[in-house]
Amino acid sequence: EAVDFDDMRTGAPPSDWSATQTGSGTAKWAVEKDDSAPSKPNVLKQSGQATFPVCFKNDTNIKDGFVEVRFKPISGKEDQAGGVIWRLQDANNYYVARANALESNVTIYHTINGKRTEKKRVKMQVASGAWHTLRVDFSGTHFTVTYDGKKVLEWDDNTFKNAGKVGVWTKADSVTLFDDFTYSGT
Repeated sequence: EAVDFDDMRTGAPPSDWSATQTGSGTAKWAVEKDDSAPSKPNVLKQSGQATFPVCFKNDTNIKDGFVEVRFKPISGKEDQAGGVIWRLQDANNYYVARANALESNVTIYHTINGKRTEKKRVKMQVASGAWHTLRVDFSGTHFTVTYDGKKVLEWDDNTFKNAGKVGVWTKADSVTLFDDFTYSGT
């Protein structure tokens, strides 16, 4: 399945997605036109401020498969991050892999009852203002993170064994664009 946001109404979150957050603050998710979009004309933009803004596709329920997105970190003083989430049970329980332009790294976490815990990280150049690709392949307890076409992290965990939803994620004051969201279950 692929979502490029191009046939969606601009100025509002995608209609078949849950645009929310983990923690406090106010996430602001909206489909907007953007001339830099890898697949023109639209992107999904997060421009609010919240602990962890999350936006997930409601009709997904995947145990094993992959999730991938193109993302562009635009701005943020605290963070400039883009990520993918999988096996999401609700807005407070999920896995996340993210790339951060301010910290120059790619990291994998699990979030349990709203508390995010880092599991593994790798130093990686993440340019602000440029499009990048982040992908996670997940099967059983094994997860493989690919950044801009290069395998960068592997991790094993059994916190969330059941199928769940997939989506995108940012942190704090990150203004981030997302496009070409793809996913599949095996």
